[in-house]
Amino acid sequence: MNHSQPQNELSSQLLFDQLVAEIKCEYASTSQNYPWIIGFSGGKDSTLVAHLVFEALLNIAPSQRNRQIHIVSNDTLVESPLVMAHLYKVQDQIKQAAKALNLPIAVVTTQPLAHQSFWVLLIGKGYPTPNQTMRWCTDRLKIQPTSNYILNEVSAHGAAILILGVRKDESNSRKRNIDKHQNIANSNLSPHSTLPGAFLYRPIVDLTTDDVWEMLAEHAPAWGGSHRDLIQLYRDAGGGECPVIMSKDDAPGCGTNSSRFGCWTCTVVEKDKSLQGFVDSGMHEYSKLIEFRDWLKSIRNNSEYRQVHRRNGKLQFDGNGNHIPGPFTVEARQMILQRLLDTQADYGVQLISLEEIELIRREWSASLAQNIERRYQAEIESIKI
Repeated sequence: MNHSQPQNELSSQLLFDQLVAEIKCEYASTSQNYPWIIGFSGGKDSTLVAHLVFEALLNIAPSQRNRQIHIVSNDTLVESPLVMAHLYKVQDQIKQAAKALNLPIAVVTTQPLAHQSFWVLLIGKGYPTPNQTMRWCTDRLKIQPTSNYILNEVSAHGAAILILGVRKDESNSRKRNIDKHQNIANSNLSPHSTLPGAFLYRPIVDLTTDDVWEMLAEHAPAWGGSHRDLIQLYRDAGGGECPVIMSKDDAPGCGTNSSRFGCWTCTVVEKDKSLQGFVDSGMHEYSKLIEFRDWLKSIRNNSEYRQVHRRNGKLQFDGNGNHIPGPFTVEARQMILQRLLDTQADYGVQLISLEEIELIRREWSASLAQNIERRYQAEIESIKI
């Protein structure tokens, strides 16, 4: 975005109108009408992008609205409950307004497959809780579900354009990542690094955080209501959102102190600042979730709860000869499930589905059978010796 005068000299209204005009122009810029896919987390940046696109669409003649727009969110099934409640409320407002105004907008939520959910992998298969060096959750819960949706759209239409609310002002690492992906000549688009056929469009890349908040405060969303609930959500939590993640390039934004709206089970961060912020704001029911999460993090490296062998049946050692433990034992997994169910009863809202519990029990049966087979083979080998 190349403004003729510094952004801080532009009024919020002028800057807002300029962005709407640019998005309107981009919408009509190609004859292929490849679909637009907005990564929508419900946070401030993605909300502003959705707001701007919705506003631009209203300024386009109905006969010229030929490009389908997908507003895509991701639910890991262990997201912060208050954030998801806000997200689903806004999604419903957008759906109703788009239908009433006959706009080509689809609102979609991606989720991990049942056998790849956080609880099935942790409690069923015994994966140790994620940490900075073993962050298995990001790929399975976030990247894969959303990437599959995007690639399906690419396959159906030949290409797709991802509209993201990323900004250089967010962090130095974000700025470096944005600068690394140069735009196509004479275009606002740049190719996605890992999704063939997908292109990136970043309409608010040069905005400051103050710009974003000013626009949200001064402009009511075109789908109705206001952004007051979103502003209050940030005030209560004292943090930022965990963005929609579509590739490993975006993964550093997940599970860091700079992105505090994320999974309530996140054991990558040292402390869940957003949930604690909600508790400090008077929402004491979330203290039950914090207690469970802290306990889950505390038992990760307890050898009493970990199998000696890896899931492939092999012993593993690091470069210094230290033994690397395997997954949680079946007994530890049973303990975790029981504590989760107790937390669920205290919290009063479902935290794990019956389908997940059934899949977990199947995994336990398979693990027990595998352990019996391993002990049998060891006995046979000892007899041979």
